[in-house]
Amino acid sequence: MPRTLTALAAAGAVAATSLTLATGPSAHSAPADRPAPATAAGEPGRPTTVSTGWTIPWGMSWLPDGSAALITERDDFRVWRLSKDGKDKQLLGTVPESQTTGGEGGLMGIAVDPDWNTNHYVYVMHTSAEGNRIARMTYDGTSLTGYKPLLKGIKKNRYHNGGRLAFGPDGHLYATTGDAQDKPLAQDKNSLSGKILRLTKDGRPAPGNPFGNYVYSLGHRNPQGLAFDAQGRLWEAEFGDSRQDELNLIKPGGNYGWPTCEGACNVAGMTNPKKTWTVAEASPSGVAVVDGAVYMAALRGKRLWRIPINADNENVGAAKAYYIGEYGRLRSVTTVPGANALWLSTTNADANGGQPDGADKIFRVPIG
Repeated sequence: MPRTLTALAAAGAVAATSLTLATGPSAHSAPADRPAPATAAGEPGRPTTVSTGWTIPWGMSWLPDGSAALITERDDFRVWRLSKDGKDKQLLGTVPESQTTGGEGGLMGIAVDPDWNTNHYVYVMHTSAEGNRIARMTYDGTSLTGYKPLLKGIKKNRYHNGGRLAFGPDGHLYATTGDAQDKPLAQDKNSLSGKILRLTKDGRPAPGNPFGNYVYSLGHRNPQGLAFDAQGRLWEAEFGDSRQDELNLIKPGGNYGWPTCEGACNVAGMTNPKKTWTVAEASPSGVAVVDGAVYMAALRGKRLWRIPINADNENVGAAKAYYIGEYGRLRSVTTVPGANALWLSTTNADANGGQPDGADKIFRVPIG
């Protein structure tokens, strides 16, 4: 059963365009910013507001020079550029052929090409008429153009669409896909659903993929967190069903159990998570790695989790929660370039958060 309520009504596809900048009404559910106290070593300090007026900001990806991030809004398919100081917010346009699913689909992940300075490519994952897609566009610093689908027909459903994109240290694009509420697909190596995919920049299966197709790992229910650590290891967070959410360390060809297992189990050939939580205290979306720890944003749990990781082995430390209930549903988290800090976004303007359009915020979190 999906763990979400009905979201906004489905909208039609929107053509890519250059739009007039407009932000929605502001709603302040979180406490007013406080002076940041001295931060304990390795722990997050008090968040400060970077930007307001957002409506379900879903994906964030920094330009290579760290001057600004590109940010998607899920249900109206808009892509924005937000400067590092939060003072310059520019609407770049919309992603064409996008649709909602009346639930969790729409415009989701975004990843700026590591070679953006020369090719100006930006990658997005979104819902369309035939299913979820990974597409490429060109952002030349001024406008967003040149829409090109790279991988089409990833099964969609109202819920369980995955949607996160990230470039690996190998230069290939990684994408998370949900099981689209069709559980057996997660165990089918020939299905794109319930997987982590690995693609070239042109949308082909990346060389060396374990099954000779797009699939990098399988057995995932609804993964929405994806981040690499300093050792090049891939960490992933995903929604469980009714008992346990997971943080996984992803290996090529690994089977992470769904739907045979939810959380840890003793089934041969299936890989157990590194950490689990009850669905009430997590329901995780984005993850980021900074200062020797994975930071995991929790939607239903309304908190930020910190999970220490070890550079020398695969052990993880005790998880600790921050900001419980202070800022509502936390969706995306990303490392700020050149700083021991995170950007953290809310999605309180969805059906579960119940707040009006424009109520969401982006915070900066110092890491001590």
